[in-house]
Amino acid sequence: MKIVIAGAGEVGTFLAELLSNDKQDIIVIDIDEERLDYINSNFDVLTILGSATSFNVLEEAKVKNADIFIAATQNEHVNLVASSLAKKLGAKRSVARVDNMEYIETKNVRHFRSLGIDNLINPDKLIVDEIIGLIKRSASNEVFEFSKGELSLFVTRLNPDSKVVGKTLKEANNLNPDFEYRALLIVRDNKTFIPKPHDVFKENDLVYVVSRRHGLKSLMEISGQAPINIKDVMILGGGQVGMLTAMELEKQYNVKLIEKERAKCEELAEILHKTLVLNADGRDIDILQQENIDQIDAFVAVTDSSETNIFTSLIAKQYNVKKVITEVENVDFIKITKDLKIEGIINKKLITASHITRYTIRADVISVKLLNTAKADIIEVVARNDSKITKGKIRDLDLPKDITIGGVIRGNESFIASGDTEINPGDIVVLLVMPTALHKIEKYFS
Repeated sequence: MKIVIAGAGEVGTFLAELLSNDKQDIIVIDIDEERLDYINSNFDVLTILGSATSFNVLEEAKVKNADIFIAATQNEHVNLVASSLAKKLGAKRSVARVDNMEYIETKNVRHFRSLGIDNLINPDKLIVDEIIGLIKRSASNEVFEFSKGELSLFVTRLNPDSKVVGKTLKEANNLNPDFEYRALLIVRDNKTFIPKPHDVFKENDLVYVVSRRHGLKSLMEISGQAPINIKDVMILGGGQVGMLTAMELEKQYNVKLIEKERAKCEELAEILHKTLVLNADGRDIDILQQENIDQIDAFVAVTDSSETNIFTSLIAKQYNVKKVITEVENVDFIKITKDLKIEGIINKKLITASHITRYTIRADVISVKLLNTAKADIIEVVARNDSKITKGKIRDLDLPKDITIGGVIRGNESFIASGDTEINPGDIVVLLVMPTALHKIEKYFS
């Protein structure tokens, strides 16, 4: 597949790395020579110095032959113009990153389609959706629902109370006689692996599990987790993410929002109807104590500073806040937060890349989730008529070792996959895919 990426910032660079690992034909365009030098030195891609809004540059990149054109610069106007031009010049699909929330409203999307732009990606909206999901499924450190919750990805760190600690995967499955859930992945000592029947679960393992709706209660019990009843939420940071998060959460929860800029607080007070907006510095422990942080159920740190978010999240954990969600923009910091046992991590770059990646796979992909704390993807894909995945039992299909089928949604029913499972055309299949296998699924689903 030929992919042209406009923008060598964080999102564009991450996409170049991700897709080049999968042996795709990648070209990156940017006006910053230093950024392109970094990409040339680290990844197997071609680069072009220049503006993605230039006809000459787009023709040099041969966008007429591109399967997908991705505009991911920091300037949304550049992205919109570049995506439109690329489509007009022959790119099969164009995707543009935008910041303006108006642009992604359903009534407005059609105007961009008329310009040739197939898909708009708004990172702030994506990250807010992620936060809301984490709050609503509060017992998990990361969560992802498939087909309105018929199947869910549940992520938990095993504590000493877990019934599976010290047991092999095969033994642990005996605690799950109705096969309501299945462990897909374990992260241990910064290593990620797909567990085999004789692998033993250990305390502090971070385990990724796919579960049916009815299996979540049993799953929490054996993992040593208790449901968290969330009523009171504190948000640190009144930028667009903090504001949008408060707008959604105030419909259901008691929300306090702390913002240090007075002018921004005045704006927020006009927009938010039920949220208590506080003009203060959230790094001040005395302020947090005055606002009864020890009585808060969920703490959401979404300032522009990763350092501030990490620091205040550590304070929240010290006061035994039940659910802590931390925005970390620097991917290098994610390992640090894991070491500090801050696990409700969200990263705008990874979330944005997840949504863009789905368009680069030649199959009927519904969604892709790049896991924050593991080097793997969860992919939701539809089995096409006559695709290889429908030609027998899973155990007989010679699936690569770096792909695992977690569950299947068939009509209004869902079930966890086993070696004897047969996939039917039209089934929605939930896969765990290691980075080396991102496009291997095309062989089985296209």
